[in-house]
Amino acid sequence: MSDYLSIKEQDKQYVLHSWAKQGSFNPKVIAKAEGVCFWDDAGNRYFDMSSQLVYVNVGHQHPKVLKAFQEIGTYPLAGPSFATKPKSDLSQRIIELAPSNMAKVFYTSGGAEANDHAVKIARMVSGRYKIFSRYRSYHGATFGAGNLTGESRRFAAEPGLPGFVKFEVPYLYREVIDFDSEEAATAYYLGKLRNQILYEGSDTIAAIFIEPIPGSNGVLIPPKGYLEGVRALCDEFGILMICDEVMTGFGRTGKGFAVDHYDFKPDIMTFAKGVTSGYAPLGGVIISEDISRFFDENVLMTGLTYSGHTMCTQIGVANLEVYEEENIFENAEKMGILLKQRLEKLLTFPSIGEIRSIGLFAGVELVKDKATKEPIIQYGLDYGKDPVGLMNKFISMLSANGFYTYSHESTVIIAPPLIITEEQINEAMDIFESTLKQFEKEGLFPEETLSV
Repeated sequence: MSDYLSIKEQDKQYVLHSWAKQGSFNPKVIAKAEGVCFWDDAGNRYFDMSSQLVYVNVGHQHPKVLKAFQEIGTYPLAGPSFATKPKSDLSQRIIELAPSNMAKVFYTSGGAEANDHAVKIARMVSGRYKIFSRYRSYHGATFGAGNLTGESRRFAAEPGLPGFVKFEVPYLYREVIDFDSEEAATAYYLGKLRNQILYEGSDTIAAIFIEPIPGSNGVLIPPKGYLEGVRALCDEFGILMICDEVMTGFGRTGKGFAVDHYDFKPDIMTFAKGVTSGYAPLGGVIISEDISRFFDENVLMTGLTYSGHTMCTQIGVANLEVYEEENIFENAEKMGILLKQRLEKLLTFPSIGEIRSIGLFAGVELVKDKATKEPIIQYGLDYGKDPVGLMNKFISMLSANGFYTYSHESTVIIAPPLIITEEQINEAMDIFESTLKQFEKEGLFPEETLSV
């Protein structure tokens, strides 16, 4: 038995994989990786067009980040109550990158924990208990983050905790109303949200918790003025605004954070993934100056054993230095323009309903019928429940051709490492286009002759 086969057999015997039926799950073994690509045990190369789970921002095996691991031990391990150079340095860098009203960082081990603690902080500061979050959102799979989540993966956390209230996310492609403009759509959604705040009792609502750009649910770009309008509603009713930047933070959209594209500042932000590019588990909560002052006089009644872990923050510092030294955010913005141009070409395909893209963060939504917008998968039928299996088929075809990514419902996520080049984007998208032609002919419209 080869080493790789042994690894796979051990995995299938001993590892419990998330979001999967274990009996039929067949994991790949990654044999090596470099830059924007990885190779399996058979030597097949894949463009990592999802950055694994949207976190390998600086690419695989980055030499400077790997060198930081060689320097582990330079600073002694220390519990959360101690000050360390990596934790102090990383915190300063994050605050300097964040919106100007931000002041301090509380560290967690990942994004779901960050969202859990943001909820606790909001309740402490406000003295209120209700938390608004949106349908078609994903905030994590812990019990608290699972209650924040607004799509089918939350069902395993239900019956849920009291005080979590859902409202609609702007999803103009799927909206039954044909708005005259983005501004008209914004007015409609904000009006609905304002009514819901009143219905729930504004003085009971601690926070409105949103992904500025919902990621896993299809990269849903907000209409003009929407996020600023949510901010105005929060100000009107004394509600905290929390932005989940776990997926969008640290250059994914071409700027430091997704909120930087808009004219507002949140009260609290959460992050993970891109802070270390996935090289070490780390997340956190960024709080505003006002909230920081509250905790000058009030006890922060929460904590974690690994909050601000020495090794993880040391890796985080090295990763943020790479962003700065290699102008990674600028590359994400520049390559994002090229990626969007390639994506827009897909709209000529019969199966492509809409593309949504900002920086190196994109969703390609597939349909069975352009005119009716009938989705490939109806809401909530992915994760092994899809009776037809068309999206699983397409993702498998992409993978077989060397384009690795994942999908959610009818949308394929495209979010490559931020170091990707023009040549690599074109090569990867050539694979996507040729696979899409094959899929339409063999899987989606097998009785029709299609030419694109």
